[in-house]
Amino acid sequence: MNDPVMQYFLYPSHGAPTFEIAATLSSDPGYFQFGPGLVCYGKTSAGYRCDTTDKPLYDAADDVVFEERGIELSFNPGEVVTNLTEERYVDHREASQVELLRQVYYSLRPMLPTALRSSLQRRYFESRQKASFPAWPVDTTVDQLMNKLLLLGLKSKGLPAIPFIWFWPDGAGACSMMTHDVETKAGLEFCSKLMDVDEEFGIAASFQIVPERRYAITRQFIDSLKGRGFEVNLQDLNHDGRLFLSGFKEFSSRVNRINSYAQEFDAAGFRSAILYRRQEWFHLLDFDYDMSVPNTAHYDPQRGGCCTVMPYFIGKILELPVTTSQDYTVFHYLKNYSLDFWRKQIRSILSKHGLISFIFHPDYLIDRRALDVYKGLLRELAELRSTKTVWIARPREVNRWWRNRAAMRLIFKGGEWVIEGPDRERARVAFASLEDDKIVYTIPDRSSSLVS
Repeated sequence: MNDPVMQYFLYPSHGAPTFEIAATLSSDPGYFQFGPGLVCYGKTSAGYRCDTTDKPLYDAADDVVFEERGIELSFNPGEVVTNLTEERYVDHREASQVELLRQVYYSLRPMLPTALRSSLQRRYFESRQKASFPAWPVDTTVDQLMNKLLLLGLKSKGLPAIPFIWFWPDGAGACSMMTHDVETKAGLEFCSKLMDVDEEFGIAASFQIVPERRYAITRQFIDSLKGRGFEVNLQDLNHDGRLFLSGFKEFSSRVNRINSYAQEFDAAGFRSAILYRRQEWFHLLDFDYDMSVPNTAHYDPQRGGCCTVMPYFIGKILELPVTTSQDYTVFHYLKNYSLDFWRKQIRSILSKHGLISFIFHPDYLIDRRALDVYKGLLRELAELRSTKTVWIARPREVNRWWRNRAAMRLIFKGGEWVIEGPDRERARVAFASLEDDKIVYTIPDRSSSLVS
């Protein structure tokens, strides 16, 4: 059985906890829980499964059995993790209805005034307020599941602690990543000013450009971004919202052009327009990483969410999920021009030592009030870099680190645990300990423990 816990923590396989499926799994997947509040989606060998999360859920935690050979579960944790991260839990019947409404809306959108568009969008999102899953404003279901399974594993083996390879380089407590999606000519012209702002706070960001129709992209513009240490990635093809809408054949045709632009601009990363996506089609994208999947899509046109604050692989592509709300969502949907909402999300992600990723559009930051809020956020991120050892990196750097980490291994050598593999000089050995029925992380280089 695929062991997502070992892949998540990268602890040594010898003497580590093992997980087994107790009996044959059901043919139909559904929702169940693994302890109060921990929603899962998949097949089980016991109990019942629900088609929604607003019903009483069967608790698979009652089925856990500690055997000498390992821990018996009534579900496959690898399947559950894949179902959540790749959004296989989404009701496709509802998605089809939403797709139809979306087609009607975008056919009329050019004729609708901005105020009316905002009003329609707000009413649509208000209709989804009662949804309890994925959780809002940050969903850490996968991360909680991994910690709970590790906790059970330590108990089953009678281990006080287990070594693993820490999530981020140099023992950083979390990672933060700033991205800018350039949507209009006005946004393109504001990029130079925005780079000045980012540089003022020592934040190296990534700019996602639309290669067709929206505006003219010159080699001088690309060179100006890269010359100042910023990163250039692609956003969609022409930002018409139809990349994943017109069927697989049309998608394949568009992807060929997208991949060609990726080579032209030396773009290693991709993001789809409006965060529309079908993860099962990502294998056609010739990129190292994607940045199109929200952690929780509460205020996005396409519902769902990957339910984790960590990067994860979709085949050959590394997904760097969008874990905080976009500037447009906070400024225009929530009508909030303070940092309170982002602070709440940052605290939640920090508690899981995850990836704090942002989307801020040059197009919206032209507004002075929005720009002032953005500067305040950069000021706080710079402070977190020093007080919470948050690693602030560009997407390409996060991709390189996460791939290198996945290739590392932990071995016992010369009386101590050492890490072998690429970039091992920046890697740190950490320990996950069981304290008061909780997992606590400790990095020996640090003087304090980190609660998971």
